Amino acid sequence: MQIWLRRAYDAPGQRDGTRVLVDRVWPRGVRKEDAAIDEWLREIAPSTALRQWFGHDPAKWEEFKRRYHRELARRPEVLHRLLALARQGRLTLVYGARDERHNNAVALREYLLDTGRG
Repeated sequence: MQIWLRRAYDAPGQRDGTRVLVDRVWPRGVRKEDAAIDEWLREIAPSTALRQWFGHDPAKWEEFKRRYHRELARRPEVLHRLLALARQGRLTLVYGARDERHNNAVALREYLLDTGRG
């Protein structure tokens, strides 16, 4: 499976494949026609409470991933959708966070790759 990550503020790439926005809210200042989003899965994003607790604090990263992965385990229908898209071809998870190493798309990609192997 090829699962890529791309910020919503970066131009879509020709090789992105299926582009899925994985944030609960649309990225501020990004026009829908410019984003080239194929699907927006709000329900795969972390809960509001978890997102607010994390606050993109790298010191909370490992605990955020644990908590988010527990939330993901309770959303099998959405996970199956993403895994099906990834098995069909390249999947790009699109996110709005500034931090490219500590965000929900990174944690989601890790979870999908681990789940997809099983």
